[in-house]
Amino acid sequence: MNEVVFLLDVDNTLLDNDRVTADLKRYMVNAFGEASSKRYWEIFEILRKEIGYADYLGALQRYRVENPRDTKLLAVSYYLTNYPFANRLFPGSLDAIEHLGKAGPTVVLSDGDVVFQPRKVERSGIHEAVAGRVLIYIHKEMELDDVEARFPAKHYVMVEDKVRILEALKSHWKSKVTTIFVRQGHYALDAASVARYPRADMIFDRIGNLTDVSVEQIIAAGKG
Repeated sequence: MNEVVFLLDVDNTLLDNDRVTADLKRYMVNAFGEASSKRYWEIFEILRKEIGYADYLGALQRYRVENPRDTKLLAVSYYLTNYPFANRLFPGSLDAIEHLGKAGPTVVLSDGDVVFQPRKVERSGIHEAVAGRVLIYIHKEMELDDVEARFPAKHYVMVEDKVRILEALKSHWKSKVTTIFVRQGHYALDAASVARYPRADMIFDRIGNLTDVSVEQIIAAGKG
């Protein structure tokens, strides 16, 4: 039983996924052209609504069904799997992990597919920073019993850019969790969406700001 376990989201929390997506969109226009690129992103959004998370390679597979002879698909696959994710870490991300890790295990808690998301975590350096403690689910807010079984703790801390997820964890764990909202990325900056949910226990504009507060302050914020 750990005194505290720190759970960290990846996309737009530790890593600037909006920039990753923007880079991919530019690449696909150059590689595919405007029309084909537009169709890929239409498929991407359809798939996201179906499964509840972004699946870049899954969308590429569906695009392939419609365009089985398009050899440019291989170039896009190579681009995705070899993308330099370490260059897209938010400033202070690894420092924040190190700071929290002095008090308890740091664990990646993310949604995503079983190929691209782990690749992203590994190539960005996050996998090494959390000593391989990585959990990737389809809907992580529905798997908290599994999280508890794998990493039992008296208190949890969740660092996340989506207030919907933070509220789900707070409803489940109540004072046993401190929710930390990091205002990075398009979800966090959508004022209307954020306003639909209760305020998180702590709010930071940047992930790097976590190093300015003590673990004691973080735990107390969740229990207050």
